[in-house]
Amino acid sequence: MRTLDLALLRNFAVIARTGSISVASLQIGRTQSALSMQMQRLEALTGQALLHRSGSGVRLTTAGDKLLAHAESLLAKHDEILADMRGTGLKGSVSFGCPEDYSIAFLPDLLRAFCALHPDVELRMVCAPTSELRPLLHRRQIEMALVSLPDPAGAEVIRREHFVWVANAAEPDILDQAVLPLALSAPMTLDYRAACDAMEAADRRYRVAFASNSLAGLIAIARSGHAISVLTRTAVPPDLHIVSAGLPVLPAIGIALEFAELRPSSAARALGDHIRAVLPTLARDARPISGPGSASPALRGL
Repeated sequence: MRTLDLALLRNFAVIARTGSISVASLQIGRTQSALSMQMQRLEALTGQALLHRSGSGVRLTTAGDKLLAHAESLLAKHDEILADMRGTGLKGSVSFGCPEDYSIAFLPDLLRAFCALHPDVELRMVCAPTSELRPLLHRRQIEMALVSLPDPAGAEVIRREHFVWVANAAEPDILDQAVLPLALSAPMTLDYRAACDAMEAADRRYRVAFASNSLAGLIAIARSGHAISVLTRTAVPPDLHIVSAGLPVLPAIGIALEFAELRPSSAARALGDHIRAVLPTLARDARPISGPGSASPALRGL
């Protein structure tokens, strides 16, 4: 009877997550040729082609996707059994995705507490917009992610945040320009859509003068005074101002937690439980949004 080797499955899972045998070899500590031979052995054992190989890396076949789901479940159970029998604490690794706004506003407090509780769990972070995190979840290149939802009242929402306009002054001079220059992230992101929809609904002329997928880049442009940007309220740095006068109100969004697997690993479940418990309790920015642009509660949701 053929038996699957757990070491082969573990290395296969790393290759699947990284999409590259060369990157996986650095993480695992084995040569690329040794890993390639291991994957050939695994394909021989399963009787299926598991990887599409190309000059840019590797991607899973349909059979590879199926095996990865089985492998991650089996490896998670293996690690859980071993930890239970040894009487040791939670071990393993978690690949976790998060938009940059949330990584700055929430992750220091979230991860400090989690790592203190579970020092033997290794965390691997990916910072990207929700529109980029979801494909990574679908391809199982990350195990879980904090994502932004347009509906702040959805059942899966664990925290609600507001978008706000930010600039280098509470009433910046550029507000007087006939066509307001904006600094926004990618067009498929919620902040971009919220800003453009709000300006068009208010019949306010604007142009996307600067585009950056980097939060640091948007903050730098806002600090320069050349454009107004959009951030979540909690992520606004102390030296920038929330602008309300003369601008339309921006909507609220929801923050939710999504997993790549229906049955995540013990470490991923523990991190998810921790985030659900702690994220709603983290302090919010106390600065009020006031002035002519203030909204009634009914206008704050998408």
